[in-house]
Amino acid sequence: MFFCGIQRSSIMALSTAQPMKLLSLCVGFHGYSVKDSTDSQLSFVLVTGLSGLHSHSDFFSPLRPQWSSHIFSSSGCFSLSQMEMSTAGPGMLSHQQRSMKRRRWGGLRQQWKLLGLFEIDQQHEFYSLTCMMKEGLAAAIQNTIDDPPANELTDEDFRLEVTQIHKDFTMKTFAGPVFATLRGSLGMTEQEYQQYLCSENCYLQFISNSKSKADFFLTNDKRFFLKTQNKREIKFLLGNLKIYMEHLRKYPHSLLVKFLGVHRIQIPQRRKKFFIVMQSVFYPDDRINARYDIKGCEVSRWTEPAPEGSHIIVVLKDLNFEGQFITLGQQRSWLLRQVEIDTHFLRQLNVLDYSLLLAHQPLHHDERHQGLSFATLIVRAKKSVNPGSSPIHMNAATVPGAVVDEDPALSLSETDSGLKTPHSQAASRSSSPRTCAKDAGPASTKAELQDFQAQNRRLLPNLKNPLHIIDGPEQRYFVGIIDIFTVYSFKKRLEHLWKRLRHPGRSFSTVSPQTYCLRLCQWVQDHTK
Repeated sequence: MFFCGIQRSSIMALSTAQPMKLLSLCVGFHGYSVKDSTDSQLSFVLVTGLSGLHSHSDFFSPLRPQWSSHIFSSSGCFSLSQMEMSTAGPGMLSHQQRSMKRRRWGGLRQQWKLLGLFEIDQQHEFYSLTCMMKEGLAAAIQNTIDDPPANELTDEDFRLEVTQIHKDFTMKTFAGPVFATLRGSLGMTEQEYQQYLCSENCYLQFISNSKSKADFFLTNDKRFFLKTQNKREIKFLLGNLKIYMEHLRKYPHSLLVKFLGVHRIQIPQRRKKFFIVMQSVFYPDDRINARYDIKGCEVSRWTEPAPEGSHIIVVLKDLNFEGQFITLGQQRSWLLRQVEIDTHFLRQLNVLDYSLLLAHQPLHHDERHQGLSFATLIVRAKKSVNPGSSPIHMNAATVPGAVVDEDPALSLSETDSGLKTPHSQAASRSSSPRTCAKDAGPASTKAELQDFQAQNRRLLPNLKNPLHIIDGPEQRYFVGIIDIFTVYSFKKRLEHLWKRLRHPGRSFSTVSPQTYCLRLCQWVQDHTK
C-alpha cells in the first residue's frame, strides 16, 4: 500500500490494491480541485478538522468504496464524488453491499465526531429513507390542507392517529390537527410548511458531538429539524401535548422548541422509526459564528473547538463559554423571566437534562439602528401583538396568543418586570408562574397581570425566526430550549448517586428537576448583562 501526506494540510493520497476510478474531488472553501486526468489507480481523500484520529490506516478502512457524500459548513462545502469499483455494474446494491455500506458509514461517524452537515444524495445511506419521509409528510400535510382543523381543539384531536399506506411504506401521523393549529399560530400556512418540508432539494444530515443516538436531518434551507426519537420519548410528548400547547398559548414568546409534527414510518422488514419535526433555533444561520449547548454544569461540558480558520460546525458547551456574556442591555430582564417561566414548566413535567441552545453573530451597522425607526417599530409591534397577520405579506412569522394593550409598541424595557434570583424564589414559589388574565385566580394581583402582559409584549425582530432571536447592542443572539424528554426516573436517581461518588464537589447534569431548573436560571443570570 502506498501512502503520502502533506503535513498540516487537508489532503492525503492512497492507492489501493483493487482497481478504482476517481471521478472528481472538488473542495469549495479550500480552493482545491483535483481531477483524474491520468486514469491512475489513486484515490484522494479530503480530511479536515478530524477529532480523535489516531491512525491513518484506521481512518481509511471505512472510506473504501462505495461511499459518497457532500459535506456542508456555514461558509462552504466540498463534494467527494463516488469512487466506483470497476467490477461493479449499474443497478441496485445487493443486501450485502448495503450492509457493508452501513458499517463503513458507521465507522466514518465514529471517526468524524463533529463534522457538521452532509447532503443526503443518492449514494447516501439515508437517501431512500428521507425520500419516503418526504412523500409521507407531503400526504399527511395534504390531509390538513383538505380538512383544516376546527377553531377549538377537542380531546379526540390530541388522541388522533392517521395511518396512510404508500407503495413501499406506511406513515402514521399523531395529533395532526393539534400540530396544524400550532403551525398556524406561528404564522405558517400548511402550503408553506408542505413546500419547505417536501421540496425536491435533498435533506441534510447533521452529525454532532452529542451523545444522543438519534439521527438528525435538516431541510435544505436549514429551517426545520427532523429527529428520530424512541417510543418512550414520543409517548411522553404526546401524553403532555395538551399542557405543552397550553403553555405556548399562555406564553407565546416562549423559548421552548416548537414541535411541528410527530410521525412514525414503517418499512417492511425494518424497524419502525418515530420522528418529530421541529423549528430550528439557529435559523437563519448564514452569519452565526459560534454555537453553544448549555446545561449549567461542568462535568463533560467542554468541547474541543474547531481549528482556527476551519469551517467545520462545532457545537460548544458550558466551559467553552466561560469568560463571555450575553449582552442584551434592557432586554436582559425579559430573558431572565422567560427562562424562569419555561424551566419552571419543565420542572413541573419532572424532566431534566434539557439544553439552552445559544448562538451569536455580530450585528451590522444598519441592523443596530433599524429598530429605532418609527416604521420598523410599527411592523415589530404588529408582529408582536397581532396574531394572524399573514407572513406572506410580512415576510416573517407571527406569534400566537398575543396580549393587546392600549400601547402595543411598549417593549419590556419600558416596563422592566425584573427577576428575583432563582434561590430566593425557590421557597416562595410552589405553584406555576404567573399566567394570563383569564386563567388567573381571584387572588391574582394587578402587578402580576401587568408582569404577564409585559412578558408577552416583547418587540419581536422583523426576521424569519423572531421567537428565538434577541438583539443586543452589538450582537444578535439565537436562544432556545431543546431536548425536553428526559424524565427523572428511578434509573436517573441511581445515576445521580453514582455521579455524586464519582465527581465529588463538581456539578453534573443528572440532578433533580428542581435543582436543574434553578441552576440553569442561575447560569443565565450569571452570564448576562
